[in-house]
Amino acid sequence: MESIKKYIAEIIGTFVLVLLGCGTAMLVGCDAVNGGGYILTALAFGLVIVGMAYCIGNISGCHINPAVSLGVLLSGGMTFTDFIGYIVSQCVGAIAGAGVLKAIFDLGDVVDKTGGYGSNGLGGVNGSAGAGILVEILLTFIFVMTILGVTSKKAKHGSFGGLIIGLTLTLVHIFGIGLTGTSVNPARSLGPALLAGGDALSDLWVFIVGPFAGAILAACVYKFLESSNKSVPEKAPAPVKNVSAKPAQKKKKK
Repeated sequence: MESIKKYIAEIIGTFVLVLLGCGTAMLVGCDAVNGGGYILTALAFGLVIVGMAYCIGNISGCHINPAVSLGVLLSGGMTFTDFIGYIVSQCVGAIAGAGVLKAIFDLGDVVDKTGGYGSNGLGGVNGSAGAGILVEILLTFIFVMTILGVTSKKAKHGSFGGLIIGLTLTLVHIFGIGLTGTSVNPARSLGPALLAGGDALSDLWVFIVGPFAGAILAACVYKFLESSNKSVPEKAPAPVKNVSAKPAQKKKKK
């Protein structure tokens, strides 16, 4: 039952991410030339993470991203069974989010300024799959490294973890939107691509391979770095007196 609650939380979180993140891009446009829409789209994705982190973070950890779940799995933070459950849930949430966006824009006859439900693409790198994968590996590496550091049990970052992670996602979007649209999240790419079809679907593999590769790299590097960072040892307890020994007997007076 506990796992089911986690999966439901991941469905909700990923649904909201696609609905508000991709939806904002569809409304305002995220062309690099259009600075206002560019920044608004980056903020939308980052703010969703902040909100969801404090909403479902205490239930599922608020991964809402298969790449993040992979990083957590490789760091020993979850079981393989939960990993599979999380990925399925995240994909379901992303597809549902994209489906609701399609319904809203079709029923309202609203213009989709991205032309593909906010799907990722290689237009910013002139169709180069190699450049796209490199961008996604680097951005996902930065994002997952941040998450592993903020959530590490060896460090105490207080209650600001969700804010830090959300701001980092905003940052990688500011850099990556003009190149690949910034995925760093296979589920977020899957939902819109299935509805958009065409190039979005044929290029989808880039936004699966890149984020997963970046997550693996981040988990390995962080695990290596953290292995030399020992947590502060707790204060040693005071030595316990040996009460089992018999007290020395006093000499009898003659």
